[in-house]
Amino acid sequence: MQRRAVILLSGGLDSATVLAMARREGRACHAISFVYGQRHEIELAAAKRVAGAQGVAEHLVFPLDLRLFGGSALTSDIAVPKDAVGAPGIPVTYVPARNTIFLALSLGFAEVRDAREIWLGVNAVDYSGYPDCRPEFLKAFKRVIDTGTRSGVERGEPKIVAPLVNMTKADIIRRGAALGVDYALTHSCYDPDAVGRACGHCDSCLLRRKGFEEAGVPDPTVYARH
Repeated sequence: MQRRAVILLSGGLDSATVLAMARREGRACHAISFVYGQRHEIELAAAKRVAGAQGVAEHLVFPLDLRLFGGSALTSDIAVPKDAVGAPGIPVTYVPARNTIFLALSLGFAEVRDAREIWLGVNAVDYSGYPDCRPEFLKAFKRVIDTGTRSGVERGEPKIVAPLVNMTKADIIRRGAALGVDYALTHSCYDPDAVGRACGHCDSCLLRRKGFEEAGVPDPTVYARH
């Protein structure tokens, strides 16, 4: 019997790569995506495309509205910074406690589905300085699983699997390309235009474009401007 895994699927290139890696490892993949009031809600259409293309066992889209909190350029009227990769501090595109919330909900999903793993595409190398993308955060959340859930107390599961955490964006793209990931199906931009074209200048766009260039893989992204 296949080992079940919950996959956090945003629709971006990182999560699409993680899904492909889990499938290569023979997992029965139960994908979960979140509609949380994000400015770039178009990523949900990408998540559905990726899930369909890779043949997941199940794709759950969970609605919650983090606009009620605000406090982020992705969930309020704060402008998305442009051409600011590497700026000091935690950027305004950080969504307060987002990965904590997503992991908690994914954990409930995993317990009900009897999934032994939770896979996610956080990355601590080519990233924008988010504290909830770091190994220390993942280690702390595993402690939550082990002390606060039935599956954790009884068998130390689900495990957290974050295979991209120490990879560069170029390495991630090379790995995904080798696994046959169609990156044209994915979306990464935080501030797309009305027809869904990537802005080309937010942190996510800049890191994505740099990754394709360094990987030597053609970038299929449609940018509103370069």
